[in-house]
Amino acid sequence: MYPTVLVHVTPTSDDVQNIIERGFDMVSDNPIGADDQQERPDIAQWVVGFVDGEGCFSIAVVRNASCRLGWQVQHEFSVVQAAPSRAALELLREFFTVGSIIENQRRDNHKNTLLRFSVKRRSDLLGVVIPFFEENPLVTTKAGDFARFRSVLHWMESGRHLTVDGVRDIALVTESMNRRQRSRYLESSEAIRQPALVDGESKIWS
Repeated sequence: MYPTVLVHVTPTSDDVQNIIERGFDMVSDNPIGADDQQERPDIAQWVVGFVDGEGCFSIAVVRNASCRLGWQVQHEFSVVQAAPSRAALELLREFFTVGSIIENQRRDNHKNTLLRFSVKRRSDLLGVVIPFFEENPLVTTKAGDFARFRSVLHWMESGRHLTVDGVRDIALVTESMNRRQRSRYLESSEAIRQPALVDGESKIWS
C-alpha cells in the first residue's frame, strides 16, 4: 500500500464557484458550528488543507507604552496569497464570517500585490477559528503552532497576559512557533521590561 500524499492546490475562481454550487452557502448570518461543518464536508476539508499549506497562527509580544505592563501580546490567524488568488481568501472570509482581507505592498521584484486574510479579534479567534480547527484538526506541523496559539489565547482569557510572569511565559511559547525566532521581550534588558504606568490595552487585539 502506498502512503497518502497531501497535495495543496490554490483554487481558481472557477474552483470557488464549483464549491459554491455543490452546496456551500456563501451568505451566512451565523458563524460556523459543528452542525454546519457536518453538512459542508467538502469546504471544511478544503479549508483545513489550505491552512495546512498556507496558513499561519502567530503570537507576538511587542512594546506598547499604552498597556499596563508596557508590552502587548498580539495574536493573529492569517493566510497570505498573491492578488490573483483573492477568490480563495474571499472564500475563507465567507466561510468563517469573521476577519478581513488586507492588501500588503510587496518589497521584492514580484509584480502581484500580496493579500492577507486576517483574524485578530480575540473573541473571533476563540469563538470561531479555534473551535473549527478543534473539530477539523490540521495534519502538518501547523498543528503544533495551532496548539500553542490556542493555549496562549486561553491564557489571555484568564488574564495571564496582564502579569509579568504571564508575559514571560507567552514570550517563551512564541520562540517555539513558526520561524522560532528569539522573542524581543526576552532579549530586552530588565529595565525595559519594567511595567509602564499607563493601564490599558489596544482594542483591536481584545
